[in-house]
Amino acid sequence: MIDYTKRETYYYDLPHELIAQTPLSQRDSSRMIAFDIDSGELKQEIFHNIKNYLKPGDVLVLNNTRVVPCRLIGHKVDTGAKVEIFLLKRLNSTDYEALARPGKRLKPGTKVTFGDELSCEILGDKEDIHGKIVRFYYVGIFEEILNRVGIVPLPPYIKQKLSDGERYQTVYSKVSGSSAAPTAGLHFTKELLNEITSMGVQVCYVLLHVGLGTFKPVDEDDIRAHDMHSEYYEIDKATADIINTALNENRRVIAVGTTSLRTLESAGKSGRVVAGHDNTNLFCYPPYQFKIVDGLITNFHLPESTLIMLVMAFAGYHNTKKVYQTAIENKYRFFSFGDCTFFYHKKPNKQLIFDKE
Repeated sequence: MIDYTKRETYYYDLPHELIAQTPLSQRDSSRMIAFDIDSGELKQEIFHNIKNYLKPGDVLVLNNTRVVPCRLIGHKVDTGAKVEIFLLKRLNSTDYEALARPGKRLKPGTKVTFGDELSCEILGDKEDIHGKIVRFYYVGIFEEILNRVGIVPLPPYIKQKLSDGERYQTVYSKVSGSSAAPTAGLHFTKELLNEITSMGVQVCYVLLHVGLGTFKPVDEDDIRAHDMHSEYYEIDKATADIINTALNENRRVIAVGTTSLRTLESAGKSGRVVAGHDNTNLFCYPPYQFKIVDGLITNFHLPESTLIMLVMAFAGYHNTKKVYQTAIENKYRFFSFGDCTFFYHKKPNKQLIFDKE
């Protein structure tokens, strides 16, 4: 019997050479494994053919967050020592929660400069993230200065520098605030989205700002003890209405990425999506029952990560293992710049949980 509470349940052996270090030149030329959850049918495809698995009336939900160039390299004002500040969460117009290196040497009152336009002061420790509270000093618009001074961060398993920062943004990115890209969306081009829309598929957008918690390893043997970091999300009324109409009419709702899925599930109430904004630390693992989503487009995820746990909850443990083994045998590219999967039901098949009002 499978114990879904144990971290080791979600392990798989991945050859290191399959971790993609650079993106493909053409976004939608990546490979995709399409898996019918109900029949068990598995097909190997090119991502551009995702349109062959969609049909009129489907609702495709994407996360339009934009990655902030939130990695800052500076120097201590008093000694000139190198300092790295990684922005996590904005608290107000000047203050951020951040990771800092070397953390132990950055005491409250330490001042750091990042050139002529930007400097900061360490206000204190933020124990729950093993980070700092940092106050910035600048003249002008902070976001514009950050775009000039900051560096777009890449996941720790990517060792090569990226020549074009836009390649780590989706083509529909809009609202700045993420520490990492919603990578399932990296496969879409504007032309492909136009083709999908012209088919009669409704495309709409939610917002979830991806935090560094997405890379936080699960250290506990019992995954129920894992502390999920909270992430901010928004769903506007127009998007909620589109999704709820589809639910009422028994049409499929397909999430592009685990961030879109977690947003929809976090906002789900009585089998419908509630417009608004909030923070979510939703942790999905088997046997979590999904209320809103019928299909999930997502990249391949790290062993023993919260993301592969979510995928196994959605698609089934053995189904996911089969897809990953097929990908490894056929040398698919893994993780952020890698290939992807599409787990789907051909017909709406949500395990609805109706909350008591």
